[in-house]
Amino acid sequence: MNSLTCLIGYIILVNIIGFALMGIDKRKARKNAFRIPEATLFSVAIIGGSLGSIIGMQLFRHKTAHLSFKIGMPVILLLQLLFGVLLIVVPINIDFI
Repeated sequence: MNSLTCLIGYIILVNIIGFALMGIDKRKARKNAFRIPEATLFSVAIIGGSLGSIIGMQLFRHKTAHLSFKIGMPVILLLQLLFGVLLIVVPINIDFI
């Protein structure tokens, strides 16, 4: 398995987790149960799950009134996309001895 396959698998997995966490937290909010901390939701987005988190926010209508989520999640996604484009335009070659 090459690195690109691993990276794509990781991105898919972390986005599924971000999506699921939004749904789980919404369900817990309705039941007044113990909630998933906002820091956890943002952490999953930062490590690559921003698209899944945004889709989960919209689908479950969760955290859409919070300005930090309304602006923060798209900003994280934008920065990740810019970083991805930067890696393609200016590839980094690392040679190990």
